[in-house]
Amino acid sequence: MITRSVARRLQIVSAWAVIAAASLSCSQGYVSPAELTATAIVQGVVSTTEVPATAAAIASVEDTEVAVITALPTFTDMPDITSTPRPTRTPDPNATPKPPIQYYTQAGDTLPSITGRFGVTAEQIVATSAIPETGLINPGTLLIIPDVLDEVYDSTLVMPDSEVVYSPSASNFDISAFVESAGGHLSGYKETVGSKQYSGAELVQRVALENSINPYLLLALLEYKSGWLYGSPANFAEAEYPMGMVRLEYKGLYKQLSWTVQQLNIGYYGWRAGTLSSLQFKDGSTVRISPGLNAGSAAVQYLFSRWYDQLEWAGALFGPENMPDLMKSMFGDFWIRSQAVEPLYPTDLQQPEFQLPFQSGRVWSYTGGPHSAWGEDGATAAIDFGPPSSVSGCAKSNEWVTAVAPGVIARTGEGVVILDLDGDGDEQTGWNILYLHIETRDKVATGTVVAAGDKIGHPSCEGGVSTGTHVHIARKFNGEWILADGPLSFTMSGYVAKNGDAPYQGKLVNGDHKVIADPLSSNKSNIQIP
Repeated sequence: MITRSVARRLQIVSAWAVIAAASLSCSQGYVSPAELTATAIVQGVVSTTEVPATAAAIASVEDTEVAVITALPTFTDMPDITSTPRPTRTPDPNATPKPPIQYYTQAGDTLPSITGRFGVTAEQIVATSAIPETGLINPGTLLIIPDVLDEVYDSTLVMPDSEVVYSPSASNFDISAFVESAGGHLSGYKETVGSKQYSGAELVQRVALENSINPYLLLALLEYKSGWLYGSPANFAEAEYPMGMVRLEYKGLYKQLSWTVQQLNIGYYGWRAGTLSSLQFKDGSTVRISPGLNAGSAAVQYLFSRWYDQLEWAGALFGPENMPDLMKSMFGDFWIRSQAVEPLYPTDLQQPEFQLPFQSGRVWSYTGGPHSAWGEDGATAAIDFGPPSSVSGCAKSNEWVTAVAPGVIARTGEGVVILDLDGDGDEQTGWNILYLHIETRDKVATGTVVAAGDKIGHPSCEGGVSTGTHVHIARKFNGEWILADGPLSFTMSGYVAKNGDAPYQGKLVNGDHKVIADPLSSNKSNIQIP
C-alpha cells in the first residue's frame, strides 16, 4: 500500500518539471533608467489624487521589453524570514545591470507593501501615473522597479484572497451539512473547549469566525493533511495532531486549527504590510518568494513551508495531487468563485465615521496600541481601552462600552459582540466591528439595531486572554481584518491609531494631541470624547 506521505513525495519530480518549464519562458530584456524616463511620464510618489498618464506614454512603457516578476527557482543562500522590511541595497556601479521589473499593481497594494516586497525605495520606482505615499494604489497601475533581488522563487498563484479570509464567498456555506454528508472522522468528532463540548463542524465554524479564515480552506487543509473529511486518520499523529503541529500543547482539533490559522495570518497580513519576504522550510532552508504574489497565495505558501521541506512543499502545492486541486474538487473552482467577490479591498474604500467606544464625558485609558485582532501573530488590527477604576486586574466595571457607529448586532458569544454596519446581519460582508471582553451581564442581544453611542455592554476579562478589565476592538471589511495603522488607519472621534515599536505600543493622534498607549493606565494614556 502506498501511504499518504509516500504518494505526496511521488508528486515532487512532476511539480519541479512544471515549475522549471514555466520559469524558462521569462523575458530578460533590459531597459536603462534613462530610457524609461524618456519614454514614460514619471509622476513620482505623491500624496494627491492620481494623475492619469497619457495613452502614448503607457503604450511606450508597455511595448518596452522588461523583466517579468518570475525567475528560475533557485534555493541557495537565501535570506531568513523577517518580520520587518528588508533594507534596500545600493547597486554596484561595476556590476552588469539587470533588466527592471514590470509590475502591475493588484488590489490591496500600498507603497510600503511594494517597497518591502521588492526591496527598493519609493524613489527607485518609475510609474506611468502618480501613486500615493499613503493609502491604496489603483489596481493595474504599471510600475517599473529595479531588480535588486538576487534569487526569487517562481510567482505561481495558488489561492485567491477571498478563499483565505472568511469572505462573502463562503457566507452561505453550511459547514455542519457538508461535514455530515462527507461522513468521515470529523462528522463524529467531539471535543471540549473550556466548559463546552463541540462537534467537529462546530469547532471548524468557531475557528473560522474567531479568526475570519475561510472554512472552505480549513476543511480542505484538514482533509489534505489527515483525511478527516472523507475517511479516518491513518495513525496516532493524524488522530491527535491532524494539522501537523505535533506538540503536546497543540493537541486536539481546536488547537491544531488555531495554530494553522495563525500561520495563514502571518503569511496573509505580513504580505499585505510588506514585512514578509521569505519562506523558511521545515528543514531550515529559506527562499525569497516572488513579490508579485497575491496575499492569499503568500498565506498558503507560508503555511506549507511550516509543514514541509522544499521538495515536499513543491509537490504539495504544484504536484499532480496538490492541495489546491483537492479544494477545487471539494468546493468548486475558487478562481471562478472569487470573480464575484473580489477585490475584497476596493481602492476607494473609506472607513465610516466612528466615535470612541465609550460614553461621552467619561475618561478611559488607551491601554493597548495596534496588536493582533485574534490570537497570536494575527493582523495588527486591534486596539484596547480600559475603563476608569481604582482597582487593577479583572475587576467588575459598571462603565459602558458603546457602538462606534450605527448598525445591527450580527453575533454575540463568549466575551464577543460583532457590530455589522451595513445592517444585513452578515459579518462576512461590508464593515464589521469586533468587540472582545464584553461581560455577559447587560450584554446587547443579537439582532439589536443600535445607533452610534448606544450601549453594547460592560468591559471585562471575559473571552480570550486578559489580565485586566478592558475592551478590545478591531475592524474587518468583507472578512479581511483592516490594519489599525495601515492605508485605512483606525480613526475614532478624530483620534488616529499609530503603531509603536512593538505590538500593544503606539499612540492615538488628534491634531497636536497625542495619547500614549500604556497598560498601567497612566495619565499619558487618558482619553475622552472631545
